Amino acid sequence: MVAIAYSVAFEGIEARLVEVQCAVAAGLPGFSIVGLPDKAVSEAKERVRAAFGALAIALPNRRLTVNLSPADLPKEGSHFDLPIALAVLAALDLVPRDEVARCVALGELALDGRLVPVAGALPAAVAAAEEDRALICPEACGPEAAWIEAVPVLAAGTLRAVVDHLTDRRPLSPARPGLPEAPAPVACLSAVKGQERAKRALEIAAAGRHHLLMVGPPGAGKTLLARRLHGLLPPLTAREALETSIVHSVAGQLKDGRILRQAPFQDPHHGASPPSIVGGGPRARPGQISLAHNGVLFLDELPEFQPRVLEALRQPIESGEVFVTRTAAQMRYPCRFLLVAAANPCRCGHLADPASACARAPACGASYLGRISGPMLDRFDLRLEVAGVPIADHPGAATGETSATVAARVARARDIQAARFADHPEARVNADASGALLEEIAAPDAEGRALIAAAADRLGLTMRGYHRVLRTARTIADLAESDRVLTDHLREALSYRLPFVAGG
Repeated sequence: MVAIAYSVAFEGIEARLVEVQCAVAAGLPGFSIVGLPDKAVSEAKERVRAAFGALAIALPNRRLTVNLSPADLPKEGSHFDLPIALAVLAALDLVPRDEVARCVALGELALDGRLVPVAGALPAAVAAAEEDRALICPEACGPEAAWIEAVPVLAAGTLRAVVDHLTDRRPLSPARPGLPEAPAPVACLSAVKGQERAKRALEIAAAGRHHLLMVGPPGAGKTLLARRLHGLLPPLTAREALETSIVHSVAGQLKDGRILRQAPFQDPHHGASPPSIVGGGPRARPGQISLAHNGVLFLDELPEFQPRVLEALRQPIESGEVFVTRTAAQMRYPCRFLLVAAANPCRCGHLADPASACARAPACGASYLGRISGPMLDRFDLRLEVAGVPIADHPGAATGETSATVAARVARARDIQAARFADHPEARVNADASGALLEEIAAPDAEGRALIAAAADRLGLTMRGYHRVLRTARTIADLAESDRVLTDHLREALSYRLPFVAGG
């Protein structure tokens, strides 16, 4: 008779139920695992054998076969150790088979029988809830999985504790959710001297999730400004927190069960490889764009990124999701992020500075910013030049609005958008609106249409650029708490589409 336990295999952020079948039969003694296991899963039999020895359990001199079904689904990761061990124990009638079959299990086994934490407890709990089963996981994963209230989460420190629970000798208490992640300290916007236009662009970007590109000489404050955008974003909603935390759980980046409540901020180095940015690698892990889901992706020194990386971003920026294709599977990861990028106007950075004239101007600027392709450049809603602040203006107390003041306006604008899109699940903020919905919420009047028509000829607006102007204008109107998009809102939106002096 076959004993059955359950676990999950991860396809992107989706956890698919896997049936772990174990049969004990006559024949040459052996222990085999089939069902498309990777190296880590194949090695589970040695960890299970050693953990059983720590519990004074000897495997019988018979043939043990473990099948992971469906057999054509790739099985990756050490989290299959615990369900394999439970299936074997049930097949040997050491634990009740029906009790094992009522649970979804995941966890890595140490050689002494301890349960080692693994990635993916949160999506595993979602899958267990959908199947109306309990979840058994390592003790360190319990606070993370317990955020899914619809499923009983049993967190154990050792395999012996799991056996004692299943045999009613010492039942485990349900795990409790961990504390939300504490907000990271963010420097105040008022500490940035001058740069009022750039601060306004940050506010618009935060309010409508509009992509922003800043070009300016070294030391102008581009990075300083970008790192303050994080403090303008509202806390994640419950839905956003779950979505974002599931991605970080699959990546193994949730610590102590602390679900995310603050928008993530990812700032990869310009030398990063395409798989590290968009996702991939041997186990098709989520990349930086997915870890930035519902948050900010900051690309400093944008032209220095590999062209393959920049071009790979084009489709995810539009669709809000990325597909990592492998031979046997296709992983889908969400990546609805706010892209903020910074660049120097040329390689030396002083293209427009008469005191430090670039010897190769203007070809240097055109060549350098030309590394950003036209289609990629077109995906930025807001493009502005950031000039350096004179040294004479630096001394003195901080001026300008605080981050808290600007964040309050951003929060009001986000509330307006939440009400607007309540009946449109495909959109959450203005940057998501398209087609008939965009025309409905941001349709310009006759004067506005004439303005855009004239600007389209002068700026060479594509249809994508036209739509991005409308979305930006709608956000500017929301910040002004205006029901309609006025001509002044369109003018300001168009002012962020001007071409750069360097020819970008």
